[in-house]
Amino acid sequence: MGHLTIVEEKFIFTPEAKKKILILLGVGVFLFVVGLWLATRGGHQDHAEGHSQVATQQLVASIDVAAASDTHAEGEHHETAGWLKRLYTTLWMNNIYFVGLGIIGLFFVAIQYAAQAGWSSGLKRIPLAMGHWLPFAFGLTLVLWFVTNHDIFHWTHSSLYGEYVDEAKTQPNPDYDHIIDGKAPYFFWPGEAGGFPIFYIARMVIFFGMWYWFFTMIKKNMMAEDLEADTKYWFKNRSISAWFLVFFAVSSSVAAWDWVMSIDTHWFSTMFGWYVFASWWVTALAMITLIVVYLKDAGYLKVVNANHLHDLGKFVFAFSIFWTYIWFSQFLLIYYANIPEETVYFIERMTTSPYSWIFFTNLILNFVLPFLLLMTRDAKRHLSMLKVVCPIVIVGHWFDFYNMVTPGVMKNDGGLGLLEIGTAFIFLAAFLWITLNSLSKMPLFGKNHPLLEESLHHHI
Repeated sequence: MGHLTIVEEKFIFTPEAKKKILILLGVGVFLFVVGLWLATRGGHQDHAEGHSQVATQQLVASIDVAAASDTHAEGEHHETAGWLKRLYTTLWMNNIYFVGLGIIGLFFVAIQYAAQAGWSSGLKRIPLAMGHWLPFAFGLTLVLWFVTNHDIFHWTHSSLYGEYVDEAKTQPNPDYDHIIDGKAPYFFWPGEAGGFPIFYIARMVIFFGMWYWFFTMIKKNMMAEDLEADTKYWFKNRSISAWFLVFFAVSSSVAAWDWVMSIDTHWFSTMFGWYVFASWWVTALAMITLIVVYLKDAGYLKVVNANHLHDLGKFVFAFSIFWTYIWFSQFLLIYYANIPEETVYFIERMTTSPYSWIFFTNLILNFVLPFLLLMTRDAKRHLSMLKVVCPIVIVGHWFDFYNMVTPGVMKNDGGLGLLEIGTAFIFLAAFLWITLNSLSKMPLFGKNHPLLEESLHHHI
């Protein structure tokens, strides 16, 4: 008992660390500007290869008339310049990717409380710091949605709704899409189809509002525990976390349908909520592990040892396999059923450049490499190996989100170049700044955490 080594640690966000993040931001801005300039000049547009285009077109042609009307309707609307559409797409995709890092930071903390886990009590402040991204994510999501909605979400075009253009029902609506019209209540209730999506925006506001409320409550109790060694704060957080996990189970799935799946409005997958969650979860686990590793390297987190690293490594290893299981299950069900309006989603991504190489690279980066590199016990316990695997997973799932979002918006005109990479760097720099700045404003671990002693004796 009574380990004298339990000395409160405080992370110092050094000028050197700030400089590195600002350099990352500067590189991101430079790549973004050059990429945008190239895009406006029609450069770096990766078009589909001839045979791939034909294959996709043949499949699309086989879809029923209602589904095909999607393409017709698109032609009727004012067409945004390709470069601007590409800019909107990469902004939306990067935003949703980083929303996941913020919300999963809170999810990780809640899981530890609900499970009464002791091993993680010395490192819970890292995912908590990641949760500080949530208010920024909300602002970005709301603003970006209002700026980009007509280009990214086909269902926002009012002309798709209403079978007739006149009240007498004599003139058919050439843009009418009965599949999208059937989904109208999900977006527009209680308003009119094709109007302002009240239900959709309300969900967005409620989800972010509740996530942030849960975050502030959990954080408040964690900070209070630092000042007063009383287990009541731990019990309060266990209760709040249980309620949060119930809310998160519903909200994360619906958010995935709203913000990603509804881009391909005709297509749907009953596994999509799980799929997005799995991608978010393993990415955030890799980010948490990477931050812990770098803090250890810098001489912080003396309460964290090789056994804790082993657990984090096991999480990344296990959930890389879990993501692959969800990926394969979704793919196999759609492939086996062979229904054209479902399979078009995968055909588009498997046969069209640049999505095709990303589609297969996904499996290598997100399954094959983490599986092989983290298979042994030693690999999970060494900082050097975790420094290799975690960035692979983080980049791999960025590609995963790219392929979830871009093909549905850009069709055959998707590009992956300086614009997309620059945007990712800008978001990453902002996220790291918020996370590390937040981390520097609180102790690195709770010295009065009731399970800290258990964590110090953790051995696997």
